[in-house]
Amino acid sequence: MADFKIQPLADRVVVKPREAEETTKGGIILPDTAKEKPIEGTVVAVGPGAVSDDGKRVEMSVKVGDLVLYGKYSGTEVTIDGDEYLIMRESDIFGIVK
Repeated sequence: MADFKIQPLADRVVVKPREAEETTKGGIILPDTAKEKPIEGTVVAVGPGAVSDDGKRVEMSVKVGDLVLYGKYSGTEVTIDGDEYLIMRESDIFGIVK
């Protein structure tokens, strides 16, 4: 997403959280207050990478479009054009879903 309105700095990424489940496996509709916070989302913007102690840029492991798993309470929530996003450090991401 080259025209995304935020360019993260250093080792930060912007993630679009996956929508919370509306119903249980048994078909029960969940109210907003009972929905689990998502732990999966799509990377929409990536920073250039952190700078190591010796002054070299550390390449990012994730890229735009990756589906990632992250901690339930990771990142900072921001709203851009009515959509919810999370800005977090790459180290807050547990893995890439293949």
